[in-house]
Amino acid sequence: METFYLFIVILLFVLAASDLVVGVSNDAVNFLNSAIGSKVAPFKIIMLIAGLGVLVGSVFSSGMMEVARKGIFNPGEFYFSEIMLIFLAVMVTDVILLDAYNTIGLPTSTTVSIVFELLGAAVGMATIKIIMNDDITSISQFINSSKALAIISGILVSVVIAFTVGAIIQYFIRIVFSFNYKKRMNYFGSIWGGLSFTALTYFILLKGVKDATFMPETTIDYFQDHATMILFISLIGWTLLLQLLHMLFNLNILKVIVLVGTFSLAMAFAGNDLVNFIGVPLAGYSSWQIFTSSEGGVANDFLMTGLSGKVQTPILFLIGAGIIMVITLFTSKKAKSVVKTSLDLSRQEEGDERFKPSWFSKALVRSSMNLNSNIRKILPGRFVKAIERQFEPIAKQKVKDPDPPAFDLIRASVNLTVASILIALGTSLKLPLSTTYVTFMVAMGTSLSDKAWDRESAVYRISGVLAVIGGWFLTAFSAFTLALIVVYLFYFGQVYAIVAMSVFVIYLIYRSHRYHNKTEEKAIEGTQEVYGLTDENIGEKTVKTVIKNLRKISVSISNIFTGIELEDRKQLKKIQRDLDATTAKTKYLKDHITVIVDKLKKDSTDTAYYFVQVLDYMREMLHAISYINRPAIEHIENNHKPFNEEQIAELKQLQEVIVKFLNLIILSIEGKDYSKQEDIQAILNQYLHLIEKCNKNQIGRIKTAASGTKTSILFLNILNESKHLALMGFNLYKSQRDFVVLNKKLN
Repeated sequence: METFYLFIVILLFVLAASDLVVGVSNDAVNFLNSAIGSKVAPFKIIMLIAGLGVLVGSVFSSGMMEVARKGIFNPGEFYFSEIMLIFLAVMVTDVILLDAYNTIGLPTSTTVSIVFELLGAAVGMATIKIIMNDDITSISQFINSSKALAIISGILVSVVIAFTVGAIIQYFIRIVFSFNYKKRMNYFGSIWGGLSFTALTYFILLKGVKDATFMPETTIDYFQDHATMILFISLIGWTLLLQLLHMLFNLNILKVIVLVGTFSLAMAFAGNDLVNFIGVPLAGYSSWQIFTSSEGGVANDFLMTGLSGKVQTPILFLIGAGIIMVITLFTSKKAKSVVKTSLDLSRQEEGDERFKPSWFSKALVRSSMNLNSNIRKILPGRFVKAIERQFEPIAKQKVKDPDPPAFDLIRASVNLTVASILIALGTSLKLPLSTTYVTFMVAMGTSLSDKAWDRESAVYRISGVLAVIGGWFLTAFSAFTLALIVVYLFYFGQVYAIVAMSVFVIYLIYRSHRYHNKTEEKAIEGTQEVYGLTDENIGEKTVKTVIKNLRKISVSISNIFTGIELEDRKQLKKIQRDLDATTAKTKYLKDHITVIVDKLKKDSTDTAYYFVQVLDYMREMLHAISYINRPAIEHIENNHKPFNEEQIAELKQLQEVIVKFLNLIILSIEGKDYSKQEDIQAILNQYLHLIEKCNKNQIGRIKTAASGTKTSILFLNILNESKHLALMGFNLYKSQRDFVVLNKKLN
């Protein structure tokens, strides 16, 4: 039996390593967001500083490990066999949940997940004990409800506080510096730097070292007893030093703040959130040590009262965890996806607005605009204009950076300073505040104050923030429910359920990794298609894209007509997936048309016009073929009557002519020989005449009741969309011809 529990301990540490990887991938956004968003330094330098902060913070985190041991439930109420299953269920659930969020690129809270997993698993085991034992009637004796409520309340309050504090401080800092802050840095830069560094000093010296295992108690007591003096000296000292360095060496104070803040926040992350990844396995290891050290203990009768005491975490475990987190920072692609989501929601200019507006975001923006209008009426006009001047953006550069900073160094410094202070306070109070909640909401608050959410992007950004916050609530519910279910599986399935679940976790991570890689490749391909276009290559790249899509349409229309004839639902669905992917790529190009046009020369207005026309006609063709395919799928899925032989024969005639028409267009565009326009026009006329004939035949069949209602509607729809497809194809051909001819003249 001891071998079984030793296996669980080993499995807990394996899961801990995996949890460190998926957890850091999600939480990297907390301390990388500001540095990467402002492009304060090369990417490798940012990662090096963040990695150092994580490594140092790992050593400072031992004081938080008690949360996993006794913060949520009362360990003395559970037997050793039960508590080991609780810990195992928590780790399995955590790996599954965090990996799922990483795959879709949404930041979630590792603190919330671990708290509700511990709560769910403990409640699950407590209900089992109640069911199996008639003497136990209350679940409250197992759960540390007051501590759990304090933790949950602290997390929820931190969301409101972080957003509000971030918004207020950013507003006043922006008024002081404005967007054109370089001149004002000479006067106020050292003061802001002194305040920021004092705040960071407060965190690092007075809060961070409080629970460090290697720091002598006399040193810690000295820092605590002389806090006010240290803060005062720090404020004066840092202010004077930064002003001197700025005057003598032209030191960029904001860059120093952001880099030191990144280190500080990475340190805060490791100090506050390391418990989320290794706290449970270490608690399981301590449980195993306590059990094995007892003489003659029985796993099913040995109460874990020993976990209630305070135990220092071995520093080697902390260092090892820190090394794994640092390696993950440098290698995780999913971390970059999560960071991108946060940056897209906070960037100063318009970006990839991936979230669709909701009715709530629309109503909120509308009411905010009305409130703002009413406030402006009350305040003096001169005062309003003076404030607005501080928020006027700097004129855009003539040569546009394909990947500009998401925001400036002023906002990045505020993000890091405010978030570090709030997280440090939470850590000092032994409350595992969610670093994700704090850093994300601070970033959103500063974005609001900086007017990054303007009328062009506000509804999308607010929807995105609400989606992320909704995901946090989903995290809590999912973590609680899944952990409870897994505990039941482990309790009744024992070793078989544990092995099966371990295999399932491995498979799930493998599949999500493949899915994420494919999604990332598509995103990179789309970005390259937009930002890789120039005056010199736009003609060639457009030709390749048009030919590729026309060939896909030609093959698809043939396969659709064949699928309709054979009633092959699977084939039609596969065709639709391919068409949706192609449509999405075309939409991406159209959505980024301003970027493409901006990259072209000033005298290329007509070229841009024909390029837009080509995109529009291509999208219309893709819509037309989808409007043929989707009703066909629905018709077959509803088991309606198939087309009769006469209808199938007419479809084959249409197929033959439309394929001939499309192939001739492809041949002409590919060979850059536009002398075939009359031939293409002739085939188009033939096709339109054939559609007219088929329409008349179908009306005749309806009159004689030779065709049912559903098949008649589908057939007429196919004829109508086929006609639209052909007309858009000919328009595309003419626009592509004009685009190529004009592009040659300009080059």
